[in-house]
Amino acid sequence: MSIAVIPSSQRRRRFGSWPARLAGLTWPTRLCVALLALVALGAVLAPWIEPYDPTSGDLSSTLAGPGGGHWLGTDGGGHDTFSQLLAGGRTSLLGPLGVVLFSTVAGVLVGLACAWRGGWVDALIGRVLDVLFAFPSLLLAILAVALFGKGLGAPVVAMAIAYMPYTARLVRGLTAQEKTRPYIAAYRVQGHAATFIALRRLLPAIAPTVLAQSTVNFGYALLDLAALSFLGLGVQPPTPDWGAMINQSQAAVLEGQPLSAVLPALLVVIVVVAVTVVGEHFADRLTKREA
Repeated sequence: MSIAVIPSSQRRRRFGSWPARLAGLTWPTRLCVALLALVALGAVLAPWIEPYDPTSGDLSSTLAGPGGGHWLGTDGGGHDTFSQLLAGGRTSLLGPLGVVLFSTVAGVLVGLACAWRGGWVDALIGRVLDVLFAFPSLLLAILAVALFGKGLGAPVVAMAIAYMPYTARLVRGLTAQEKTRPYIAAYRVQGHAATFIALRRLLPAIAPTVLAQSTVNFGYALLDLAALSFLGLGVQPPTPDWGAMINQSQAAVLEGQPLSAVLPALLVVIVVVAVTVVGEHFADRLTKREA
């Protein structure tokens, strides 16, 4: 049995170029892509476009409203809200991105190993995953902070470990179904190595579902890390972070200047919703392409 390989030029003609794909997006997806691009661009360019230093406040301008050189006002420490939103995007987005990358890569490898090898390997790893399922991600992150100190590194590693079983369990179930299909048997008959079949042929087939799970994990990780920073256990001042901004702006809300608290909370919600919508859209596109 021979299996046809589509050249890259033919794949481009068949599936379209990136401009064509973007042109085919629905308007809600386009809006979400634009919002994510704007937030990411602001976070990347923050050091060059910040009107003020986000880590130093002006005590003579505390709780100032919009205007007077501060577009979005200031918080109780005199920090410029707009500058903190830009700088806070770096830590607020990099943390969840690290969680998703680590948990997805580890979960895919563990799930493939369980389903592909089976037997005692599947049973042993399955018991370990069951134990990890018993620990909520936020509780595991708080435990990591208690052991290794406050900051971003320990919670990111802890949450990645907590989210990994979800991806591993999903990949295990998908792989168990996919490896019984005829094309897998055809590759085995041709003498391809198991690693090649699993990583180069089977994994692309289950990638759309894994992508959808990763977008969900990103949203949960962003919310969990923001909650940790709000509790004072995550990113520490003076490093800007959206969750820490909400915590530090409680006094501003009571004084009638809620922008420094409302805007970072709104950004968290917008990013979570936008990532979920875009991830599900491209997962559906990949599923239809593979069908």
